[in-house]
Amino acid sequence: MILETHSRILIIKPSSLGDVIHTLPLVHALKRCRPGCHIGWVVQQASASLLRHDSTVDTVHEIDVPSTSDPQAGRGAYGRALCGTVSAWRDLRRQLRVAPYDLVLDLHASWRSALFALLNPGGCRIGFADAREGNTLIQHEQVPVSRPMHALEKNNLFAAHLGCPVQEEDLRLPVGEGPRQQVDDFLAKLGQAGQQRLVCLNPTARWASKFWTVAGWAELADLLAQEAGATVLFGGSPSDLPYIERIVAAARSTPIVAAGRLDLAGTAALLQRIDVYVGLDSGPMHMAAMAGRPVVAMFGPTNPELVGPYGPGHRVLRRGELACLGCRRRQCPAPICLHGITAQSVFAAVREVSPWND
Repeated sequence: MILETHSRILIIKPSSLGDVIHTLPLVHALKRCRPGCHIGWVVQQASASLLRHDSTVDTVHEIDVPSTSDPQAGRGAYGRALCGTVSAWRDLRRQLRVAPYDLVLDLHASWRSALFALLNPGGCRIGFADAREGNTLIQHEQVPVSRPMHALEKNNLFAAHLGCPVQEEDLRLPVGEGPRQQVDDFLAKLGQAGQQRLVCLNPTARWASKFWTVAGWAELADLLAQEAGATVLFGGSPSDLPYIERIVAAARSTPIVAAGRLDLAGTAALLQRIDVYVGLDSGPMHMAAMAGRPVVAMFGPTNPELVGPYGPGHRVLRRGELACLGCRRRQCPAPICLHGITAQSVFAAVREVSPWND
């Protein structure tokens, strides 16, 4: 078995957050099968703090390559991404020359990840057989992909290829003691320590076409508070605050705005404390599912069979009669796939998956 002869393993999966979450079970499985191995991970700065709280990841190789697909990228995005790639290439080359790896697992499957893999002097490079952008040209071994499958299951093919299949215990979200204490203090200041029926709503995503409606979120927050007696938290990043403030202003209840008040590691700790998560196709949704929380997720332009909340006990809502579902358009002038979902239907789904279920 290749793991028996390779003790230093490099994971190349820089982004996005959801993709990083879907790679965690593979890493946990590798460390379980080969406890003495050293695992490094090339990851974007935005997700690095989460990995630093994962005891299975020994070295975090942090890079900062600006996105070209982000709606806020604007003009010059490709120039900034090129400069970021060159900077990351220089830093990684220096790091990998000092401490090279003997096994490189390229799960990102792009020209950029191939470039990063080539920086490692020597070693065996393994990638997906269906990798794009010429990535297969630099691989020593290929992991076959026989059919479309969920992103997490596809990443798990690497584990099976290496003779270490992922097990149930490998599906977990890393949370450190520091972030746990951060969340304890955060909830205590809000008077929510030990609060039952805690529901986290995360109303944003990277694609504008994935958004629901302000009115829908406001009505859902009111239903949860008034009919279920739940405490509603709105999660998100600091950049989400203007949108969330519009929702809160439209609501009759008084939900708590947690957006921007916790870092990524703290968000992971918070998600372990909630009873139900409601959101869209986004990284935090996958974090909640990996934390073992019941998830209600609304889908439109993406396919939940490939990128939905993984595992049992979740609910996916989508307009099944529309021919344009799964179109993968980042912008849409009339996103009826999501705007046609009612707050009442989301509320009913929350009741179905919630631990109180009344």
